[in-house]
Amino acid sequence: MERKEGIFLTTAFTVLGGDARQTCLVRQLRAAGYYVSAFRVPEIEDTSPDLTACVLPADVIVLPMPALRGPDNIRASGPALHLGEVLDAALPGTWLCGGMLDLAVTAARRRGLRVFDYAKDEALALQNAELTAEAALPILMERLPRPLAGSRILIAGFGRIGKLLARKLAACGADITVSARKSSDLALAGILGYSCEKTGLWRGGLAGFDAIINTVPSAVFPAARLSEIRQDAVLLELASLPSGFCEAAQERPGYLAARGLPGRYAPDAAAAIIRDAIFRTLSLEGSA
Repeated sequence: MERKEGIFLTTAFTVLGGDARQTCLVRQLRAAGYYVSAFRVPEIEDTSPDLTACVLPADVIVLPMPALRGPDNIRASGPALHLGEVLDAALPGTWLCGGMLDLAVTAARRRGLRVFDYAKDEALALQNAELTAEAALPILMERLPRPLAGSRILIAGFGRIGKLLARKLAACGADITVSARKSSDLALAGILGYSCEKTGLWRGGLAGFDAIINTVPSAVFPAARLSEIRQDAVLLELASLPSGFCEAAQERPGYLAARGLPGRYAPDAAAAIIRDAIFRTLSLEGSA
């Protein structure tokens, strides 16, 4: 059998639900010569009106990122798309791939399915972080009342997104302060030339920042500190729920929740990242 990217071209995919990333993924896989059935994927006609008929031929089922709304609903527009129906229709040995699949793992394995949570793939996480950091730049440039060069920007969190975003903004001439809880993150930020503050302390205060960017999925900026933040400051939320900014901060005109930027601003590139992560996993499994 002919191989492409380490996967047999006879591999059949079923793509379910999601957003523009799933749309692009269907098109990419079909363009590469794979058989792909689709159900409730935006802008893609359902392969069959029957969910079971779409799932049954699949060697690989691809759910979106994040995959689920609650424990048993796949993230899709329209009526509920039940995970249980998909698992019941899949043959044992089928791969179930999706982002943030923790709630589905036990049920899937009970039915003999193999599970790949691509949200836990480190290469994918880094590539998604790069897309997120890149997409954040034009958002900031549009909302800031002054150029990035010379703007004082606080980045809360120094994980993948925080590191990449700090580097990009500093290259544009922004004055970067990194806020983190781990001493190792603060040490690295200092070595890289950024000003540093312990998250929650901010001994230098918050009033001096033109923009505050949160990358931490937990309450970082409580209501008690809101009075320190200028009314005209840009507040950009990049982290997944729960929000880092308090509810009162979210009501300010400068606040913007900009989650899921890869899927919104670069869906084709984001889909390719997911595709490649799945290909790597199947190739490794096939060579074991």
